Amino acid sequence: MSNVVNVLLPIFGLILAGFVCRRTGCLGEYAATELNRFVVWLCLPALLFTATATASLEEIWHPGFVAVVTIGTLVVFAITLVVRWMGKRSLSDASIDALSASYANTGYIGIPLCILVLGDEGLTPALIATLIVVCVLFSIAIVFVEVGLQNEGSASKAFRKVVMSLAKNPLVVSPVLGGLWAVSGLEIPTSAGRFLDMLGAATTPCALISLGAFLAKKEKAKEGGAVSLVGIKLVIHPLVVWGLASYVFMLPPLWAKAALLLCALPTGTGPFMLSEFYGREASVVARSILWSTVGSIVTLSIVLLWI
Repeated sequence: MSNVVNVLLPIFGLILAGFVCRRTGCLGEYAATELNRFVVWLCLPALLFTATATASLEEIWHPGFVAVVTIGTLVVFAITLVVRWMGKRSLSDASIDALSASYANTGYIGIPLCILVLGDEGLTPALIATLIVVCVLFSIAIVFVEVGLQNEGSASKAFRKVVMSLAKNPLVVSPVLGGLWAVSGLEIPTSAGRFLDMLGAATTPCALISLGAFLAKKEKAKEGGAVSLVGIKLVIHPLVVWGLASYVFMLPPLWAKAALLLCALPTGTGPFMLSEFYGREASVVARSILWSTVGSIVTLSIVLLWI
């Protein structure tokens, strides 16, 4: 448990810093929104571009592991989406809720934890899972949010608006451009690479401080909605992935353990960034991130003990 706590403590520290700074007035009323805009328009696109531009096919070509993490994550996303949508949530809000239930914090927590538990061999599965979460899952969620926001009577008009919105969304454009750069075989110039690395490195701390500043707002939150998302993320998601890894795809032990560990992680900041970016209700998402991170101290310790 001490290893888990050591990995998670900086996350709590950054959230607390944002919370305290907002409550004491060091950060202004619109700090959470402006910080989030900085992350969405500059930091995260730089991170996504770099991740896809520098990824090689040899590194990510582990089809069994890719299938397990992708299928398990999308199954959880789809079921949560349908349940929340049928529960009278709008499609956009249900999509963000579904993202909260399936978006594991693979980058900030998953990579160091995998290396700590599985050794240097744990880095590759952690990087693959990060690409799946921040590129594939995130892009699918954005599509559903955009579809939910359209109110055009004509299907063709709605389709055109969705396509145009996606084409102008930095979180969709940046990984696409990164993939094209990777296909070209060109190397990122040193100065450009450092520029992108500096921006990308600011993603997590800025997003967590923004989350803390948002949580400092005195407003009523629907805790029940957050609790159900936390339960899905910390219990259902890893169980689904473990079943696929062990009984369907029968991955080698190292890869099966990595899949379980990576999908048992708490919710990352992606859903909160998306809800703020689109101006949706963010209180449920913010609390699901906070409480899943707290709860993961117990659930991750159980997973590590079992491994």
